This record gives sequence, structure tokens and C-alpha cells, in this order.
Amino acid sequence: MSTDPDVVVLREGTEGLSMESYAETLRERLPDHTVALARTPKEERELVPKARVVTGITIDADLLERADRLELFACTFAGTDHVPMDALADHGVTVTNAGGIHAPGIAEQSIGNMLVFARRLHEGWRRKENSEWRHFQSHEFTDSTVTIVGLGSIGQEIVQRLEGFEVETIGIRYTPEKGGPTDEVLGFETDDVHEAFSRSDYVVLACPLNDLTRGLVGEDELATLPPNAVVVNAARGGIIDTDALVSALQVEGIRGAALDVTDPEPLPADHPLWDLENCLITPHTGGHTPKHWDRLADIVAGNVDALETGGELENAVFQPESDAT
Repeated sequence: MSTDPDVVVLREGTEGLSMESYAETLRERLPDHTVALARTPKEERELVPKARVVTGITIDADLLERADRLELFACTFAGTDHVPMDALADHGVTVTNAGGIHAPGIAEQSIGNMLVFARRLHEGWRRKENSEWRHFQSHEFTDSTVTIVGLGSIGQEIVQRLEGFEVETIGIRYTPEKGGPTDEVLGFETDDVHEAFSRSDYVVLACPLNDLTRGLVGEDELATLPPNAVVVNAARGGIIDTDALVSALQVEGIRGAALDVTDPEPLPADHPLWDLENCLITPHTGGHTPKHWDRLADIVAGNVDALETGGELENAVFQPESDAT
């Protein structure tokens, strides 16, 4: 193996997936490049200073001091708030993320959660566990109004999958003047959010967690929702005021909630959300997919080629001014 690898894969894995598999997938995508897996801290210290591209969850800022060849850090997460962005910027290193690779799975799970509540499949499961053959009433998803908060890659995948269900869609985005794939597009202003919520049978949260969206769904917003509404959180737990949600579910101010993320997370075993039959909880598994490394490797391999050809990088979070296109 060359002493100067083109790409170094760091040792720390993600979502229980093998970094060896990731490295092998990158080798398949980049047959003319050297891809090395750093299996130990010692190997990381030896290999990172020789690499043009490093990919992993994060990178130790101390390693950057000797990484004179490094041009790109490809984060294997969609979020980069845990990455030493200032240090990477100081060293002129471009940063990309894994945004979009989880979108199909999250979209499918969001659709599934809405259908569970529409057809009350969770009630059927409860009666099966009790060997109880007793009918119950269901609803129809058709003619519902679905609000999707956030029209990024996840929101767009959700809207695409809603086609054919004969539902009305409202999208909420930072720049509503740009329009979007939904029947109607509104902004994040409080009046717009309340207008959308007041007409919604289902609200799907698919936006990033930031200063604008933290606590976006609070007591007022939950009170604005019709009592038959269902909230699906496929984004981050902090977008919902958890105490307000518990209260709304306890008094049936809304029909239910499906949470793939919570605040706090992990959700403590004694938290009241666990005991609410109108709250479905999954342990942040919406984005899990067997195609994880394939999708990420496609992005990283494409960006390696872009570095060499001067092309535009996909999923760029930060680029030095001289490199930005």
C-alpha cells in the first residue's frame, strides 16, 4: 500500500455499521485511488497526515496540525455540530456531510407512521397480543391535509411518496417565495406555522434543529392543531416542547404522536411518554438502511473526483473561499 493514501477512513463507526465495509465500498468506487482504514489511534496518527481526504464521524483537531495534504473532511453524519469546524477552516479544509443518505428511510417511516394512525394499526396490534377478535373503527388517509415542516432532502422525499394518496400538502420552509413541491408553501413565521397547523390532520417535522426551530412546536402550536391531528417527529427531539406534548397527549388535545427522536434522548425508562398509548416511539431508527455506505460512498467518491477536476462538491458544508464555486 502506498505510504500516502488518497483517502483515510477513521476507525469510529456509526449506527452499528462496520467501517471496514465503508472502506471496501469506497475502494470499489475509487479503483484508481488508495483507500486506507485506520483501525487504531496509532494508525490514525500515522495515516491522517498523509491523506488528501479523511472521512469519519469527526476528526481530532490535534491531527490537523500535521495534515498538510488534507483537502477534504467528509463527515459520515448529516450534522456537523460535533466537528471542529473552526480548526478545519483555519487549515483550509473543505467539509462535506452525509445529508440526504437517510432521507428515503426517514420518508418511508414517516409515511408508515401516518398510515398507522389513519388505519389504527397499533390498536390492531394490541388486540392481537390479547387474542381479541373485536372490531374497531379506522380513519381514511385520503383527503387529509399533511404539513411538512422543512422541504430539504427528507421533506422532498416525503412529499414525493405522498403523491397518489390524494392528500393536500402544505410545506413550511425558510424561503417560501421559492415555492416547492407541496400544494401550498408557507414560512417559519409564527402566523404561518399556526395557519398551517390549524388545517392539518398530520404534521411531519423534517427540519434541522437550530435557533429558529428549537421549541417550534410548543403549547400554543399544539393547541392550534385540531384534536384529530397527529404529530410525526422525524427530525430532532428539541423541535418539540416535550412537556407540552405530554400534556396534549394526556388530555387528548391531539390524536397522537409518532416520535423517532425525543428530548431528552435516549428517553429515560421512567418518562411518561412510554406509558401513553397514543404515542408511538422508535429509538432514532428512521434513517437506518442497508444502503447507508453505498449512498455515502457515492457522494464521497464523486467529491474525490471533483477535487481533481475542479468540479462542484456535493453536500459541501464549508469550503475555503478560494475553493468555493
